[in-house]
Amino acid sequence: MTTEAKLGSAIDQRRSIRHYLPGPIDESAIERILLAAMQAPSAHNRQPWRFAVLDDRASKVSLVTAMGQRLRQDRSADGDDSKVIEDDVVRSYARITEAPAVIVVCLDTRDMDRYPDEQRNTAEYLMAVQSTAMAVQNLLLAVHTERLGACVMCAPLFCPDCVSNSLGLPSEWRPQMLVTIGIPAKAGRIRPRLPLAAVVHWPRRKDYPSSAR
Repeated sequence: MTTEAKLGSAIDQRRSIRHYLPGPIDESAIERILLAAMQAPSAHNRQPWRFAVLDDRASKVSLVTAMGQRLRQDRSADGDDSKVIEDDVVRSYARITEAPAVIVVCLDTRDMDRYPDEQRNTAEYLMAVQSTAMAVQNLLLAVHTERLGACVMCAPLFCPDCVSNSLGLPSEWRPQMLVTIGIPAKAGRIRPRLPLAAVVHWPRRKDYPSSAR
C-alpha cells in the first residue's frame, strides 16, 4: 500500500475509542506519535503545542480527582440532579484512569506575536489554538497507524487551573484537551457525517449550503 493510500485509510477508518485493553503502551510508540503531532503546520511556525504524558496511575488519579471536584461544584451550582452529576464523575474517572496513557494537550503563547490592540491579540491566541488542534489531528492519525485507539476529551477547557495544579504544569502552559490512548477493547462506532452540500459553498456557483441539520 502506498503512503497516500495508507493516509487515506487512516483518515477514513479512524474512530474515537473509549475502552482499552489493560497493559502499558510502549514509550517509543508514544514518542513516535508525538513526533508526528509536531509535524503539523503552525502560525508563524511558532509551534505552540505542549504535551504532558501521563502513563502512571498516580498522575491520572490526581488529574481526574481534581477535575471531578470541579465538575461537582459547577454542576451543583447549575442545579443538576446529584445522581446525574455523580454518574458523570464516575464515568469520567473510569475513562481516564483505565486508559493506559493520557496526553494532556496544552498551548504556550509566549512565542506568539504581540499587538497594542485586543482584536489582533485575540487573533494571535486563536492562531495558537488552531495550530494546536492541527497537531492533535496528526496525533490521532499517528495513533491509528500504531494500531492503537484514542479519544479526545475537551473537559480541560472547563477547569484549566485544576489540570495545571494537579499535574504541576508550567504556568505558561494552557490546557486545551486530553487524549486517552490504548489498545482498543472493541471497535469504535461509525458516526454519521453531514453531506458535502450541507457544509460547502462555491461562490462562483452561487449555491449556499443547505441546512446542516
